[in-house]
Amino acid sequence: MALRLNVIEMGEGTPVLLLHGLFGAGRNWGGIQKRLAQRHRVLAPDLRNHGESDHASRMDYVAMAADVAEIIARRGLAPAAVLGHSMGGKVAMALALGHTGLVSRLVVADIAPVRYPPALRGYVAAMRAVPLTPGLTRREADAALEAAIPEAGIRAFLLQSLDFGSEAPAWKLGLAEIAAAMPDIEDFPVTGRFEGPTLVLAGERSGYIQPPHHALFRSLFPAARFAMVEKAGHWVHADNPNAFLALTEPFLA
Repeated sequence: MALRLNVIEMGEGTPVLLLHGLFGAGRNWGGIQKRLAQRHRVLAPDLRNHGESDHASRMDYVAMAADVAEIIARRGLAPAAVLGHSMGGKVAMALALGHTGLVSRLVVADIAPVRYPPALRGYVAAMRAVPLTPGLTRREADAALEAAIPEAGIRAFLLQSLDFGSEAPAWKLGLAEIAAAMPDIEDFPVTGRFEGPTLVLAGERSGYIQPPHHALFRSLFPAARFAMVEKAGHWVHADNPNAFLALTEPFLA
């Protein structure tokens, strides 16, 4: 049975799906979704084990792409434009390769179809180690993460998924499931070919997409074109939203 995925939807017009990265949620698209919704019907789901969506032990890209395919099919959106960032970019690529008829055009933001080193496993371990005791404050949770994650901005991003509203704080993320699935999340074993228009965006200050990756992109996405988001790191849409939109809006139109 298909998982229940929470979806934020706004706007009318040709459909666009926005897929967030690891530890994120659909709400992270915020202003980007509102801007695109001026011309499109824009849906931003919480992927499995994230946000308000269901948790599941399986978390490879075939399964996550199937979740998104079910949203597209159930709501009659096919074919839809799909834009994914980081892990969401891999989900978007897997969707385009495995469900070609559902995708009209593809935007991949700062991720390549390759295996990445296990650099983020420490984040998962640090989050799982936060003592979720009644009365825990955001400042105390932030301090508990600081040794493993010195970047204040990253800690603030991660803590968006810690719910302080109940008696004892609880992670909305399926951290146990994510921890077990990290080898799958780091990898990208999906093959195939998507002939549709494809835009690959790299952050100027990010190292996630390297020039040697371009040939691999073209082998899977022969229509791929490449662009750089100036003054942006890995979080290209958050670091420089105006430059990000200047590249994506004409492509989606």
